[in-house]
Formats: sequence, structure tokens, C-alpha cells
Amino acid sequence: MNRTLALTLGLVAVFVLTVGVLLVVMPGPHGATDYLVIGAVATLLCLLLLFMVLINTQKRATRKPDSE
Repeated sequence: MNRTLALTLGLVAVFVLTVGVLLVVMPGPHGATDYLVIGAVATLLCLLLLFMVLINTQKRATRKPDSE
């Protein structure tokens, strides 16, 4: 499986899981502001996770060794 596809599916799963947990945890009835906060927190968590993965993942250079 492509790494980009795996990362995308993983982040979507984290987003859905975060939204589901926050909908259960926050007391109801939910208003527009509650949904705004839930979406913002889930987005922030996914972006932080994405940046951490991208920072900690090093791309290997595909250059040939110098011949001396």
C-alpha cells in the first residue's frame, strides 16, 4: 500500500475517532458552537499528528556513492 494512502486513511480514522469520542464526552444537547469546537479539536489533533509524522520521517536520498 502506498505510504501516502496509508497516512491519509490513518488521519481520517483519527479524525473520526476524535469526533466520536468528543460527541459522547460533551454534554448534550449539542449546539452549533459545540460542533465547531469538536471539529476544531479534531482538526488540530490531526494536523499535529501529520506534522509530527512528517518531521520524524526522513526521506532517503537516492544518489549514487561517489567513486574515488
